[in-house]
Amino acid sequence: MYAIVQTGGKQLKVSKGDMINVEKLDIEAGKKTTLGTVLMVSDGKKADLDPKMASVECKVVEQTRGEKVAIFKKKRRQNYRRTKGHRQMLTKVEITDIKTAKA
Repeated sequence: MYAIVQTGGKQLKVSKGDMINVEKLDIEAGKKTTLGTVLMVSDGKKADLDPKMASVECKVVEQTRGEKVAIFKKKRRQNYRRTKGHRQMLTKVEITDIKTAKA
């Protein structure tokens, strides 16, 4: 069984037991939470494209930072060069359960 969830402006395909990095969530390590909007749930044979009562539960493993991204600006023949860097704040979570409403 897998689900498509939307969190942090991104859509991710998750299954039970997956470890994923999402944009920073203000939750301490070790706490449990539910991820954002569930867009689709599938059991391998049948896909539910409008899951009204579905939820994806996860456990926060750690708060971390992503890889450094270098930003370089240059204007030719103007002696203008600027270098900056950025590291995105991330939260590493483990998917513990995908719950659906069996109506």
